[in-house]
Amino acid sequence: MAFVNPQIQRTSSPSSNISTRGQNFDVFLSFRGNDTRHNFTDHLYKALIRERISTFRDAEELRRGEEIAGELLKAIEESRVCIVILSEKYAHSRWCLDELAKIIEYREEMGILVFPIFYRVEPSDVRKQTGPFGEAFIHHEEKEKNEGMRKIERWRNALTVVANIGGWSLYDGVVRV
Repeated sequence: MAFVNPQIQRTSSPSSNISTRGQNFDVFLSFRGNDTRHNFTDHLYKALIRERISTFRDAEELRRGEEIAGELLKAIEESRVCIVILSEKYAHSRWCLDELAKIIEYREEMGILVFPIFYRVEPSDVRKQTGPFGEAFIHHEEKEKNEGMRKIERWRNALTVVANIGGWSLYDGVVRV
């Protein structure tokens, strides 16, 4: 299975060289477990493994007793590619949004390639934080006050950036590029 970037990705630091970092994984999968773990993400993960593509998926790679956040951040940093599976409830998870913000940060700083998959969501809803993504932010903003608003802006920025990267939209088994 080969991934072809449908749109050339540009990072803010053109001198980034991902080959200089220690890499344990070819691919890091970012997804909302409740939405896609036992369907799309599971099939994608199995296809990548079948093709001998080293893939990090939290349920498979996290060791018991290790700090989850640190282990995930390390896995992102040590991956060549991040596939972000944006689904209806993705933005409802603070964990997913923190992960995405870090992925976008590493994309800009280290040149990690990012491929978004819009799983039953419209890229424009992700980009503009409308529809289910807007609903999630209403909830986050009600819970956060003052200091948390910086974090929310970081999440919004990360969603806008990822939605502007050429990716794939998947609706009922039909892929749109």
